[in-house]
This record gives sequence, structure tokens and C-alpha cells, in this order.
Amino acid sequence: MSHDTAVSPAPPVRRTYPAPRSYERLRAHVEVPGSKSLTNRELVLAAIADGPSRIIAPLHSQDSERMIEALRALGTTIEFVEGTSTFGDDLVITPAKPFAAGTTVDCGQAGTVMRFVPPLAGLATGDVFVTADETALHRPMGEMISALRDLGVDIDDGGNWSLPFTVKAHGHVRGGEVRIDASRSSQFVSGLLLVAARFDVGLHLTHTGERLPSIPHIDMTIEALAHRGVRVETPSVGEWVVPAGPIRGKDITIEPDLSNAAPFLCAAVVTGGTVSVPRWPVHSTQPGAMLMDILPQFGARVSRRSGILTVTGTGTINGVDLDLSAAGELAPNLVGLATLANSPSTFRGIGHIRQHETDRIAALISEIESIGGRAEELEDGIRVIPQPMHGGTWRAHHDHRMATTGALIGLAVDGVIIDDITTTAKTLPQFRELWEGMLAATGDHAA
Repeated sequence: MSHDTAVSPAPPVRRTYPAPRSYERLRAHVEVPGSKSLTNRELVLAAIADGPSRIIAPLHSQDSERMIEALRALGTTIEFVEGTSTFGDDLVITPAKPFAAGTTVDCGQAGTVMRFVPPLAGLATGDVFVTADETALHRPMGEMISALRDLGVDIDDGGNWSLPFTVKAHGHVRGGEVRIDASRSSQFVSGLLLVAARFDVGLHLTHTGERLPSIPHIDMTIEALAHRGVRVETPSVGEWVVPAGPIRGKDITIEPDLSNAAPFLCAAVVTGGTVSVPRWPVHSTQPGAMLMDILPQFGARVSRRSGILTVTGTGTINGVDLDLSAAGELAPNLVGLATLANSPSTFRGIGHIRQHETDRIAALISEIESIGGRAEELEDGIRVIPQPMHGGTWRAHHDHRMATTGALIGLAVDGVIIDDITTTAKTLPQFRELWEGMLAATGDHAA
């Protein structure tokens, strides 16, 4: 049934969660909801398009709800209409012209809202106050504040170079040339590219840092723009040019979230079983698409037939040496898998995940060691040295991917208790239901 306001799935009664232990090889078919990264990009583009858009099979989660609330605060009309997805309604978006002022945007813990909405707010007709959860105020924003000022946007941040701040907008953004160091987050680049066609003179953006993480997410942004008639030119690596022009309203179908599929596919490797995920695209800019190449390095067999990706574990988990600079969001689950391998693993190119929902490198090491495992911090990554582990509390650190990593390890280690499974609602509210459904399909789990 369709509805007028977003309704979050009810959180589990218990925040703590005894991770189910698996005793046999999994045999499961797991459908996952839409991509958070694609949903929030398409919401932004629909809000500044030249006409209405429909987003088909979007993700309904805390992060997407934060984006919907932010765009509504700016005056965008967003309606929930019945669709065909088993995970919730479609969205029909009618752009606001112009954006409203005198409003507050609460980003919660959503990095995409923090980095995508301030450029949008520059198009409003007056002040827009932007804030976030206290646990997210540490996340990098100085680079975005500096870039927007260079593009003609007045921002009052109290001299702190961080959230909260006020965008003192004047109904338009001049645009032009700007240089930014996006070493700490590719979202700085995506946030500017998404809105650039609405700037007075477009945008010529140059990345100045030595490294650029999560390049697939930038490719995702460029592809989303292309679908709406905006051509992004790339004269050289780390340089983008977007001309001023219209953004088409359009109906867009959201792919499944391939990174949220990671713990389920890794579960097949842990148990030596088989897990299949439907609607896996032939081509995708999502970093999760790299799982098809990554999981075989751990010893799994991977195939895609008729749109269904199937991962089969062999009963042996190999240690790996991986550069995850393009897919840092996969690191927690893959590190969890590595704790159960037959030899050490090294994960490189992920220094930037220290600035995610938590310092993921420190959090992973802390929790692995708390249950008897061993891991070492590297300058740009983490090294895992497998050894027997025991039960204990696995802290989620307000981080959805930490929570799913604890559940993954719990498949092979008795007595792992996740302190707050509700953190998974950030991008996958149905995680617990899907996880237990995966185990129930095999008929071999113990709560």
C-alpha cells in the first residue's frame, strides 16, 4: 500500500544480537534491496531536474530517509507510490523552483547527505542550516566548505571547518573553476558534480591530492548524470568539466545494493555453502560489483547466470593481498572473512575508512582482538593473522558494516554477541530478517 510519509521498519526489540552459528553448508537465495549510493544520487538529481522523476525500487533506510527529509526541507515534493519492489514503494519527485530557505537539514549519519546537500543548499533563496548526529560531526567537511566558498557560496561555519554550518544562499551558485583535495572522501567530488549543471557557468573541478579513493563512486555519479542528459568531460585523471544546462526528469530503476550483498555472499565462503543473489547487473559502477573478482581470491567459486550471482565456498578460505582503494566499503566484511582464513591477509589502500562512521581500521582491530583474533594496523590498511577465536561482545561502533562483520564471524565462532544490531538500519533495515532467513533456508542455525 502506498503512503505519504516514509515509514521505517520497526527495529528489533533487542539491540544486542547473539550472532547465529552455522553448523552446515548454507543453501540460500537472498534478495537484497536497492543501492543506497544510487538511491541518494538519483534523489538529488530528481530534485534539480527539469521535470518530475520516478525512482523505481529505491532503498528505504535511515540514509535514504535523511536525504528525502533534506530535500523536502528545501521544498521538493516527494510522494510514495505503490510499486513492484518487495522492499517498499517507489518515489515520485517533483522539483522545487526555487529551493526554500530558512530551513534545517539534519544529515544524521549519512555521508552522502552531508556532502551532496550543501551544494544544493547553495541554490536556495536564503539561509539553510546543516547539521548531523553528534556521532557524525567528526566526519571531514572542510574540503567541501572551502570548495563551495571558491564557487561563490557563503558559508558560516564559525571557523570550525566542519558541521554544523549555515549556507547563506542567494538563489544561485556562480560555479567555475575549483580545486579540491578529495583524498579523504570521493563524496566531495560527487557532491559537486551532481549539482554542477545548475551552476551559472558550470564547473571545472580538479582533484589536488595524491590519491583518490572509491573511484567507482565517482564513475557512478558520472553515469547517473549521463542518464539524465548531462555530459561530464574528463580531460585528465582527476579533472572533470560539467557545462551548465538542464537535467532531465526521468524514471530510474535502482540496482540492488551490491555492497550490502557482501555479508551474505561471504557467508557462503565461511560455511562452504552456496548463496545466490538475484538481479545482479551485467555492468555496475557499484564497488560491490568487485566481489565477483575478489571472492575467488579467497577460494570461492563465483558465477552469474540469468541475472543471478552465485557464490559457492569450497571449505577452504585462502589468505589474500588486496588493494581495496576502489572499494573501501567492502573492507569490514572482507577483513571478517580473513580472520577465518588459512593464512594471513593484507588489505591496502583503505586509510580513508578511518573517517567513515567510525575509525573502521581501529574498530576492526579492537573487536577482532576482543574475541581472541589478531590484526595489525598498517599506514594505509590492516593485516589479519588468523588464529582461533572465542565468543564475546562485538561492538558495532555505531557502524552498520561493523555489525554485519560481527554476524559474519559469528557463523563460525560460538557466542559472538553484537552489541547493537539496529545500526544495520542505516542502509539495510531488513538485515536481521534476511540473515536469519538465509540460515533458515538451510535449516541449520541456532540463535
